[in-house]
Amino acid sequence: MGRQFQSIDIGVLRKYDRPGPRYTSYPTAPVFSNDFGPDKFQEEIVRTNADGINSDISLYIHFPFCDTLCYFCGCTMLVTHSRERIKEYNEKVKKEISLVRPLISSRRRVTQLHWGGGTPSYLDPDDIIDMNSFIRKNFIFTDDIEACVEIDPRGLTFEHMKSLRDGGFNRVSMGVQDFNEKVQQAVNRIQPEKMTRTTIEWCRKLGFSSINLDLIYGLPFQSLRSFEKTINKIIDISPDRIAVFNYAYVPWLKPHMKLIHPEDLPAPETKLQILKMTIEKLTDAGYRYIGMDHFAKPSDELAAAQKNKTLYRNFQGYSTKAGTDVYAFGMSSISQFTDIYAQNVKTLPEYYRRIASGMLATNVGYRMSSDDHIRKYVINRLMCDFELDKRDVERRFDIKFDSYFADGIDQLTDFLVEGCITNTPDTITVRDMGRFIIRNIAMCFDAYLEKMTKEHPLFSRTV
Repeated sequence: MGRQFQSIDIGVLRKYDRPGPRYTSYPTAPVFSNDFGPDKFQEEIVRTNADGINSDISLYIHFPFCDTLCYFCGCTMLVTHSRERIKEYNEKVKKEISLVRPLISSRRRVTQLHWGGGTPSYLDPDDIIDMNSFIRKNFIFTDDIEACVEIDPRGLTFEHMKSLRDGGFNRVSMGVQDFNEKVQQAVNRIQPEKMTRTTIEWCRKLGFSSINLDLIYGLPFQSLRSFEKTINKIIDISPDRIAVFNYAYVPWLKPHMKLIHPEDLPAPETKLQILKMTIEKLTDAGYRYIGMDHFAKPSDELAAAQKNKTLYRNFQGYSTKAGTDVYAFGMSSISQFTDIYAQNVKTLPEYYRRIASGMLATNVGYRMSSDDHIRKYVINRLMCDFELDKRDVERRFDIKFDSYFADGIDQLTDFLVEGCITNTPDTITVRDMGRFIIRNIAMCFDAYLEKMTKEHPLFSRTV
């Protein structure tokens, strides 16, 4: 099979390796404000569930607990060994669902379910069954639901996976990061290759329809040669999807990352070489580069959605379920409707206090302006389709594209000169190398970025 890209230009990757958003939302989370609290979120739930509303919805449940701390982790998580503490949290999540469920139209069905963490598979099998049963008693699910759970093979048993599959989960996502033992020790995540392969065998035996594996490049002691060995093993395992993330070393946001010594991290040039090798090997093996950090087999729904221009982005990354309101439950979780974002409180005591008092747990949120909607659409289409139809944007939003985005188009000059994009009167098309720096291209259309980045560092590096 021919390579999807003819060449990977390290010079272009090097030039655009700078901090920038991942655009799982627009505007991005730093814009959220505590002016948008529980009352406003409840009003929006009621408004968007008026009589006659029957559009599908998505559910996201956040389970924050883990057995150990991975030093690279950027998630909102808590280490505990108390099963009672986990059960207490589950009961609070159930109560939160009970507060929100009566406000949602009974005609709306769930087309997408995602359990994230933390580590959802850290729940005991009985707790998995209990929580899943509660959710399914409260919501009607579509026949073609996409139900995905994040799992950690450490401490996992076949009974864990069976309880998830019996509960209707059909997709799994699992962190691998790197098979190299020295790297695993440096980041406090000891996960032998055999353990990973055994878990995948269980998933396949149980009939999960899609398996995603996460890798991270830029971790301590990684080299081009060592990470190539990991990539070769991943290709042999043959998951349906692969996500290869640039390690976001942000100790000013996540203090535990100070446990990783900066001098142990690979040099910037080594990281670029690792990225180049990874892209080439995965695409040579037949994976399609979807965008950002994601690869998928040509038969996968992500690849089909990109081809059909129905791919979408939300807080779980690339999605095939566009246009659904996302109702999120649990501490720190983020709900996402057409016009608003609403994020729950990030600490357990405050989350418990809110739920016990019968309040929604919303801490911050945001109501989108008409300009936000226009820019969100443009950024989404660039990141999902690698092509933007200017005339489509003009028809949808009643604007003149080139005049409305005059400043953004000026910022595209370097990308034009280097052949990363083409810009005609009708379309902006992202070409081969531009796909690897799509975050940088999208940044040209972000109205908030300059002000945010002047104040303090907020984002990981784009490459």
